[in-house]
Amino acid sequence: MPQNYVPIFIFLAVVGILIPVTLVVARIVRTQNPHRTKLMPYECGIDPYDSARGRYTVRYYIIAILFVVFDVETIFLFPWAVKFKALGMFGLVEMLVFLGILVVGYIWIWKKGALEWV
Repeated sequence: MPQNYVPIFIFLAVVGILIPVTLVVARIVRTQNPHRTKLMPYECGIDPYDSARGRYTVRYYIIAILFVVFDVETIFLFPWAVKFKALGMFGLVEMLVFLGILVVGYIWIWKKGALEWV
C-alpha cells in the first residue's frame, strides 16, 4: 500500500526543489535597477493622479460576489451533462428545478439593481 504513494512523494520532492531553484535563478538573472518611474503604478497609459489605496464602492464587491456565485452554480451543469443519460427523467427534472432557482435569483438581483454599474 505505501508503494502507491511513492509517485506523490517524488512529485512533492521535485516541486519542493524546483520552486526555490527557479526563484533563485530568476533573482540572479534579473536586473536590479529600481527607480521612481519603474515603481509607479501603471494602468492604461494614464499617469496616476491619486493613491492606489483608494476606496472602492460596495457595488464593485457585490458584482464580484454575484459573478462568483453564478459562476460556481453553473459549474454544476457540467457533471450533469456528462451523466445526462444515466440520470434519466429524474435528473432532467432536478436540473430544471435547479436552473429555475438560479433564474429566479438572477431576476431578483436584476430587479434590485445590483447589476447596474452607475
